[in-house]
Amino acid sequence: MGKAKKLKSSKKGQLLPLDQQIVEDDRVKPKGREKVRTRTDEEEEFVDSRLTSRILNQARRQQQELENEIGPSGEGVVKKKKISLGDDDDDDDDSQNEAQSEDEGKFDYGGVPNVTEEDERALEMFMNKNPRKQLTLADIIMDKLTEKQTELRTQFSDQGSLQLQDIDPRVRQMYEGVRDVLVKYRSGKVPKAFKVIPKLRNWEQILYLTEPHRWSAASMYMATRIFASNLKEKMAQRFYNLVLLPRIRDDISEYKRLNFHLYQALRKALFKPGAFMKGIVLPLCESGSCTLREAIIVCSVLARNSIPMLHSAAALLKLAEMQYAGATSIFLRTLIDKKYALPYRVIDALVFHFVRFERDQRDLPVLWHQSLLAFAQRYKADISSEQRDALLALLRAHSHATVTPETRRELQSAKCRDVEVTESEAAMDVK
Repeated sequence: MGKAKKLKSSKKGQLLPLDQQIVEDDRVKPKGREKVRTRTDEEEEFVDSRLTSRILNQARRQQQELENEIGPSGEGVVKKKKISLGDDDDDDDDSQNEAQSEDEGKFDYGGVPNVTEEDERALEMFMNKNPRKQLTLADIIMDKLTEKQTELRTQFSDQGSLQLQDIDPRVRQMYEGVRDVLVKYRSGKVPKAFKVIPKLRNWEQILYLTEPHRWSAASMYMATRIFASNLKEKMAQRFYNLVLLPRIRDDISEYKRLNFHLYQALRKALFKPGAFMKGIVLPLCESGSCTLREAIIVCSVLARNSIPMLHSAAALLKLAEMQYAGATSIFLRTLIDKKYALPYRVIDALVFHFVRFERDQRDLPVLWHQSLLAFAQRYKADISSEQRDALLALLRAHSHATVTPETRRELQSAKCRDVEVTESEAAMDVK
């Protein structure tokens, strides 16, 4: 049997007479805590004059300290933080993206030299006077449509050909709605219908319905992430060449710099390095109209990211064999400075690339001399004695006041690969 609970009584009630205790027990007693009520605008009081004067004096003192730090003429720079009033994270992403886009003019593209008007004029003589037109996805689609209209009974094979079949009106309407979203897209999730495009057999035709040339820069970045992850290398190469590269060139031509989101799209495109080289780097150099600014921006992506040796070696081989343009020297120098252990076939192609300018009567730009110096510094031990003599003869035909003496010093101090072979054979004969 449990114990009986004792009735609790306050110390104050024990001191009162019995009749008063009965009266007190019948009443509702207030609780001990006090409710704190917030003031309304009407109940707020004005700050008195003494406190106002103290606030003003403190503000004047802070203003004086600020002027002492940055100078009375405003020589210093004071940056104010941008306060986000949004309730979700998307607004923060938008403000961050906008700030990054505004600071893009100060963006460092990998430590490459700045573009000057003199450099651009010097490289114009090496550009193709009649460059071929850059094909876009719209051009490819229109050519295919024309071909289908003229050959109605021709069926395309499943291997790599575009299936130009009639699109259901409901599908067309859906992707036209996706187009409207991508035109205004800033951040957040993209429509699910857009994510499934890489899995479709006629993905180029469906992608054409979304009008990629009207996408926002953020949409192009998201599209590059999706297509680089889900497409095979050959299909990713077509997306880079027909969609991403024309957009990048148009943006650089229009604004003289590259949008931050498009630059990030270039970095994401390196997820498939083979497609990046075949879809962006080589077509850009083969066009004959690649400007110095375009080459610097694309090369900054190559310099900042890791690329497999085989892809870089294949790109160097193709760049050395194609017709020279001024911007080619920037790509050669960037890949050479990555210090790969290149095969002798690539080394020989690079030597022949430089030696063939011996009879060129044009004044070669300083970028050409810098790329030759980088090659001599990195691979002087991988060339033969005959190749070294040919490069020294080249320096007598084309020289630069500051770069050529350093290049000649590197070549003269080189221990060539055939000399090493001869010494090793002699040592074996002695044994």
